[in-house]
Amino acid sequence: MIALLLAVVLFFLGGLLQPGFVSVAQAINIIRLAAFLGIIAAGQTLVIISGHEGIDLSVGAVVTLSAILVFRIVNGNNGMVIPALAVALAAGALIGLANGIGVMALGIPPLVMTLGMTGIVQGTILVVTQGQMIGKAAPIMGEAISQPLLGPLPGIVVIWLLVGTLMWMLLERTGYGKRLFAVGVNRETARLSGVRVPVVVVLTYMASGVLSAFGGFILLGFTQNVFLNLGTPYLFPSVAAVVIGGTVLAGGKGSYWGTMAGALVLTLLTSLLTASQLPEATRQIVLGVLLLALLSVYGRQRALRQ
Repeated sequence: MIALLLAVVLFFLGGLLQPGFVSVAQAINIIRLAAFLGIIAAGQTLVIISGHEGIDLSVGAVVTLSAILVFRIVNGNNGMVIPALAVALAAGALIGLANGIGVMALGIPPLVMTLGMTGIVQGTILVVTQGQMIGKAAPIMGEAISQPLLGPLPGIVVIWLLVGTLMWMLLERTGYGKRLFAVGVNRETARLSGVRVPVVVVLTYMASGVLSAFGGFILLGFTQNVFLNLGTPYLFPSVAAVVIGGTVLAGGKGSYWGTMAGALVLTLLTSLLTASQLPEATRQIVLGVLLLALLSVYGRQRALRQ
């Protein structure tokens, strides 16, 4: 609720910096831009809730890999969109499976494991593509994202709302969700209570890989092109959106609705700094200071672990 209130305040603050900023069209545009970050941050939400210093640093690499796979397989053919999406999601699941096994079976810290996986994925992309992006996005991908689908709301916003609903059901209405929160609070207590902790953690990293891959698919529909660092700009904002949304970094407490609000806050901050017409270097400094201030406030929440 705090993040959502902050997003509303920032939106009306934009009207003071730029005349005409406060409008229905601009509000829809902000939500549309925030949707890409929000979808990519969905998997990050699950990993952070799982606790044990869990942060998935391979998110950006999976987004890029997914977009490249879809770009190549589709090659401008609408009929290949579903098979290409299936391949991309499978690749994301395999990367998440490797991350989960590394964390649970080999005892590698999540940050180290996912950072190493990032290097592996990026290296594989370079070897396979040789730096050449061959292919073409399907026209239907751009139409599904940009065209109004529900009243004035474009397809990407509707997709984001569907993802939000599914994430809420996953976290609040399934046995997996209850076990995930238990694992995030205290893994030893969860294990003694009968929760199969390794299975829950591995499934969580697989879900993160799948959701990141889906984010790459959606992002390709928007950009209609790919490049080697397509997903990199979304890595650290995906973590910031989760934390600004109220999910505790120690794990065991959080929600995806909060992540959605956090994505809106970050997108609005970026838009306001752009509207202020400050030099790029100054905007980056101000954005960094604001993020540190926000995260320091949320970091004062009590950690739910021993």
